[in-house]
Amino acid sequence: MKTATIKWAFVALAFGTMFACKKEKSESSTPSCEVSMSGLSGSYRLTGLEYKSPTSTTPVDFLAAMDDCEKDDMLTLNSNGTYKYDDMGTVCSPSGSEQGTWTVSGKTLTSDGILSGTVASYDCKTLVYYVENALTKGDRMTYTLVKK
Repeated sequence: MKTATIKWAFVALAFGTMFACKKEKSESSTPSCEVSMSGLSGSYRLTGLEYKSPTSTTPVDFLAAMDDCEKDDMLTLNSNGTYKYDDMGTVCSPSGSEQGTWTVSGKTLTSDGILSGTVASYDCKTLVYYVENALTKGDRMTYTLVKK
């Protein structure tokens, strides 16, 4: 009788441990860093903009050349496929605010306005994408956006 009780206690302990571990995993849900509509949705601020011409070896910092009123703007990507670009803080004249639609397919971002290019990397906080042939054939403009 004592042996049967010990066996049942061991089985109950084993099952309890298995279910406790599964519960811990489901409670510690990690954010989805996938390149998808839901994975990319959020509000971003531009923190880097580099241009590399086809003939140069070193990229040029285009962010430094932008007006201050453009550096504090916010881009909000909604998982329903809409976006809003807000001219925040120091407002440009005229205001650069706009809204529209966006989508992502594979690593390709497209929109009816401000957002287009190929995703180079995304880690749930920083989105880096680039546009080839932005100003001339063979060049590359690389955007770095940080989620707020």
